[in-house]
Amino acid sequence: MSVTASRGCERQSLPRLPGDGAGPWSQLASYRWRAVLADVASGAAGAAIASWVRFGPDPHAEYVLYSSLVPLVWVATIAVERGYENRFLGVGTEEYRRVADSGLLLFVAIAVTSYLLRGDVARGYTVIAVPTTVTLTLLLRYRLRVWLSRLRRRGHGLQRVLVVGRADAVVSLIEKLDREPEHGMVAVGACVPRESMHVSHLHDVPVLGDPSQVVGAVELAGAHVVAVASHPDLSGKALRRLSWELDERGVELVVSPGIVEVAGPRLSIRPIAGLSLLHLERPALSGGRMLLKAAFDRIAAALLLALISPLLVTIAIAVKLSSPGPVFFRQTRIGAGGARFTMLKFRSMVADAERRRADLAHLNEGNDVLFKVRHDPRVTRVGAVLRRFSLDELPQLANVVRGDMSLVGPRPPLPDEVAIYTDDAVRRLRVRPGLTGLWQISGRSDLSWEESLRLDLRYVDNWSLALDVFILWRTWRAVARGAGAY
Repeated sequence: MSVTASRGCERQSLPRLPGDGAGPWSQLASYRWRAVLADVASGAAGAAIASWVRFGPDPHAEYVLYSSLVPLVWVATIAVERGYENRFLGVGTEEYRRVADSGLLLFVAIAVTSYLLRGDVARGYTVIAVPTTVTLTLLLRYRLRVWLSRLRRRGHGLQRVLVVGRADAVVSLIEKLDREPEHGMVAVGACVPRESMHVSHLHDVPVLGDPSQVVGAVELAGAHVVAVASHPDLSGKALRRLSWELDERGVELVVSPGIVEVAGPRLSIRPIAGLSLLHLERPALSGGRMLLKAAFDRIAAALLLALISPLLVTIAIAVKLSSPGPVFFRQTRIGAGGARFTMLKFRSMVADAERRRADLAHLNEGNDVLFKVRHDPRVTRVGAVLRRFSLDELPQLANVVRGDMSLVGPRPPLPDEVAIYTDDAVRRLRVRPGLTGLWQISGRSDLSWEESLRLDLRYVDNWSLALDVFILWRTWRAVARGAGAY
């Protein structure tokens, strides 16, 4: 950080920053209206497809009426599930979860209404209409999110944030906002306590005063949001008064609880004795939801193995013909609870690759724990193609069927890696390792060990079926780009 004298909230020349263009509220309003139109279109398409499949080109009159009502009922159902609230739009998995919950609610509503009115809605129509509508809605919401993320990465429609708190907490939050602009926020100013020296900037963000000068700093920076990041003097009554002052100016207030890498669904407010206590749910690492995940993994992996069997045979022949040695590479890895298992991969290197590893130690481009060489001379020509598109990982579907691995989870570590794990890193072993994961869609081998560990622990602490589906959906894009694959 630069260390020069600063003068609190006196008027100073601020550089033009992202977020100065199209307003964030108009951007979110545009996203919301597009989402409503997309949901109407999805409902209409889902109903039309169900009607055509169930009754052909000439449906009964009552089903024409039903089909015309489905789009309106679908939008109303999503609204009931709060799927159009600003805080859920464009970021995280909560928006997708609300859509999925709306699909379940719509299915139940149709069943209950049919029973109460003694109607006889064809089961085939409902079974096709609801899943089709949900699927189309999720696809269109994803496309909308891509559109919004591109705009935000270009600096359009960002909320201007004034960050308040201790200098270290302020810098950490600023870095996170800089790293993920698709969340729609950009830091434009900071208020930190005056200590032994005054600073003019923190992480290139101007310091506009101390925490007692927040209101003046808001006006100076033109902030839309004040983010309080861990400051003992801004709590209780002081924070309440600040919220009143910001409310009069139409400025939002958000407070960081100091708990990192915890997803929204695990956090809730528990009112006790007039206090609003933050309740942190335990990670869902056992019970019915984990059994459902295991069942989904095994069934999906078995189906994928059957579907891609011709591809697997073709790859096996190519590997066998490319160089002497076995088709499969078998390696001991560590699974859930520290259990060892043999992981399968298509061999992508020469047969004596492990013995030649010591000779390449000086070329290691991996992180502090993983050994990686970008242009590894041990990789065969066929192996390079397999690694580029992660095709060498496909035999691990057999590991998933056997229950050693999951479709989504932390990267399966080697015993040597686990031997040097810290207490934090051991937490990775609380779930089955995955064929893909947050590490796969975030850079793979290009990540540092700290970043890889952070992503794995985020997954362990915040696992959900919705997160698994999101990661699987994003994996094909990461594989197609080939980023970090070597």
